[in-house]
Amino acid sequence: MYPRTNYEMTQEDLEAILDACKPVPMIMLQCGGSRSPQERANAAWEALGKKMGFDHMTVQPTGRGDRFFSAVPCETDEHKNARLALEAEEKRLREIEKLKGEISERQIRLATLTQ
Repeated sequence: MYPRTNYEMTQEDLEAILDACKPVPMIMLQCGGSRSPQERANAAWEALGKKMGFDHMTVQPTGRGDRFFSAVPCETDEHKNARLALEAEEKRLREIEKLKGEISERQIRLATLTQ
């Protein structure tokens, strides 16, 4: 997981989130009601997360003002590929060490049997 990073949104982004939190008049239609302010706020944070490259579910205030927050950055395709390559290399090296150990044990066993 990536370390938490500080972000600053634009005034327009802040206004979009605040507008999403406002209640809207409920008009009863047969197709159902509108989304709740919470659902709209969550959608606004998700859109901002996609725009700025962070996981919208990890947002926390920093205490520096309304436009400032911290969040965990999203893993880009480039980062994901690098992580997967590193994990594959580590797995390969572990397998080599395991096989070397097994070979050493068998050589010792063979030496004891052939004496």
